[in-house]
Amino acid sequence: MDSGTVSGIVTGILIVAFIGITAWAYSKRRKPDFDEAAHLPFADDDEQPNRDTSASANGADSRKNGSCKSKGDRNT
Repeated sequence: MDSGTVSGIVTGILIVAFIGITAWAYSKRRKPDFDEAAHLPFADDDEQPNRDTSASANGADSRKNGSCKSKGDRNT
C-alpha cells in the first residue's frame, strides 16, 4: 500500500464521517433539542447559580473586615 492509497482511504473515511455528522445534526429527531438550545440566551433566570463550590457563603463581605490582605502591587 503506497501513501496515495492510504490518503484515499483516510479521505473516504472523513467524507463518510462528515456526511454522518451532518445527517445527525439535521435529523428531525434533533430539532426539539436544538430549538431549546436556541432559546437559552433568552431564558429569564432570576438568580445565577454559584458554580464555585469553594467560595464562602458571605462572598465578598469577608474581604471588608480586613481578613484578606491584598497581594497586589506592593510598590505603592
